[in-house]
Amino acid sequence: MSSVKAFLNNPFQENTYILYDETGECAIIDPGMDNSAEQNVVVNFIKNNNLKPVLLLNTHCHIDHVLGNKFVFDMYGLKPRFNRGELPVLEAVVGYAPQYGFRYDPSPIPEVFLGETGAVNFGNTTLKLIYAPGHSPAHLCFHDEDANLVIGGDVLFRGSIGRTDLPGGDFQQLIGNIEQKLLTLPDDCTIYPGHGPETTIGFEKLHNPFLV
Repeated sequence: MSSVKAFLNNPFQENTYILYDETGECAIIDPGMDNSAEQNVVVNFIKNNNLKPVLLLNTHCHIDHVLGNKFVFDMYGLKPRFNRGELPVLEAVVGYAPQYGFRYDPSPIPEVFLGETGAVNFGNTTLKLIYAPGHSPAHLCFHDEDANLVIGGDVLFRGSIGRTDLPGGDFQQLIGNIEQKLLTLPDDCTIYPGHGPETTIGFEKLHNPFLV
């Protein structure tokens, strides 16, 4: 069964996740490392736990979630995987990164794109794809049924939802996807969001002002 380790990265306070299981294989999800100190924390965790990165996944391709893609590729030879609909979002980052003061090393382009349904696997772990655009045009969440968790990106936060005022955002689409694809999961399913603390489906059903 998989375990989760979160790292807080970059000025946007983005959550980078490493998902790993008893085989030692792991997936790096939304690497937001912005500097060498943040990179070293992630690398040292991988090294100290004898992990083998085999997947680089992006829920979506806003700048704060892809800053470390090139570093992960250089370090472990992994190209990112995300839905093809996020490619224009990724390609736009190089143009606006300087406005935020970032030195952005352009991310590699995927050799394998992820669909709207299906799954990705590492070790003994299967991550089902949940297609949930609204914050970004082709956002994916990664659902580990066995561990009862979702790596959710910027769809559902503790007490909030992803912003929808960026290009490709759509408030009604986001709410619809949350209600139809996330709130149908077990109440005790843990959501690990792209920002802020983890939460559960049951907590959000009761307390999220956007959903009650």
